[in-house]
Amino acid sequence: MDKLGALQVERCKTEVKADLDSRQEIPEIVDRLIKSCRGQEGFDHVGPEPIPSREAVIDLIHRGCRLLYPGYFNRTRVDETNLGFYLGQEAVALFEDLSQQITLSLRHECLRYGLPCIHCQARGQEEAIRLMRELPRLRALLAKDVRAAYEGDPAAKGYDEIIFCYPGLFAVTVYRLAHQLLKQEVPLLPRIMTEYAHSQTGIDIHPGARIGESFFMDHGTGVVIGETTEIGDRVRIYQGVTLGALSLPREAVDSLRGQKRHPTVQDDVIIYAGATILGGEAVIGARSVIGGNVWITESVPPDTKVFLKKPELIYKGSS
Repeated sequence: MDKLGALQVERCKTEVKADLDSRQEIPEIVDRLIKSCRGQEGFDHVGPEPIPSREAVIDLIHRGCRLLYPGYFNRTRVDETNLGFYLGQEAVALFEDLSQQITLSLRHECLRYGLPCIHCQARGQEEAIRLMRELPRLRALLAKDVRAAYEGDPAAKGYDEIIFCYPGLFAVTVYRLAHQLLKQEVPLLPRIMTEYAHSQTGIDIHPGARIGESFFMDHGTGVVIGETTEIGDRVRIYQGVTLGALSLPREAVDSLRGQKRHPTVQDDVIIYAGATILGGEAVIGARSVIGGNVWITESVPPDTKVFLKKPELIYKGSS
């Protein structure tokens, strides 16, 4: 072996020893992590009963989309010949997975709060089939959202483009599924669903919000719709709009849980980019137009336009 080869062998031996020395630290680190799980140093769920799976809930969203928009989000062709077979397969798979995740979420709540037995598995199946009974209604509702997007955006070339591509429609689709589960008092799953949509689209819709028909978010990035927001029919909002709550002192937070903290937006309102509307007492009257970048904490009468005063622009040449 020449000198260069000998140096290479020695370098390899040194690297192997360094790797072994590092790996030998792992058991001690694991022991410290176990100890931390038995104390109050962090959060964990260590016990015999599993909690819902975030990955499984995300799969449920995509299964739901395949039933709400048949033929759009699957790799195989769907036609009149196999439509019943396709929908049957998807429906059975959704029911089985959804009932399991609902059961886990209900059981987790029971054990966490020491509640009397509610027969979690039976109720999980009941709530899963209850959601599935709503799928035809949700399909009709989402069809109005798709049409609202097409009618409100001249850049849209057709309904297919909206269903495939528009993040606002995906966020609203997930919200409508999650909102139905929240109405059924299913814990945890609705928030996992909408926060997944938030992570994918930049649109944050709390599942507790109430949103009417023909809702359209143009672009959508940065939209925030809080838990107790109420939105009427045919409302259109643009990117960066916040329908939020006023900031509260920490000691007041618990007393306001479940109270009306977010605005009400009535029918046929348009809210332009960057507008911020805060507080449960703020009501935006029907057919009003809210201009970009305004800050509103009070009610606006119907048929009103609210705009900022035109700013003074300064232009400077290069000389």
